[in-house]
Amino acid sequence: MSTRSRSVKKTALIGFCVIATLWVFACAGLYGVMRQPPEAFARVMAQVPGPVAFLVLPFETLWTHARSGALRVGDSVPDFTLTKLDKSGQVQLSSFAARGKPAVLVFGSYT
Repeated sequence: MSTRSRSVKKTALIGFCVIATLWVFACAGLYGVMRQPPEAFARVMAQVPGPVAFLVLPFETLWTHARSGALRVGDSVPDFTLTKLDKSGQVQLSSFAARGKPAVLVFGSYT
């Protein structure tokens, strides 16, 4: 094998290692951003070109793991407060438990 051939292979290997390292750091950074509150995530994603996030990085896999949460079947629901549709006030989940009645949570889009 010639010296030139070894040099080309070494350069290609170094280039591949640099690109792989950058990809791993980009995945780790995106995962960290995905674990932030929605407002912080939106600020960062507004600066990232769409094809980069969705085609180059494993966006869906990272999102599934970053937003999976820790609740399991049978766990108590964490308390939260939501604004009423007519903006006349807020409703807190724990207020339903205080009445001694079960509450059903339905999440979906009604557009």
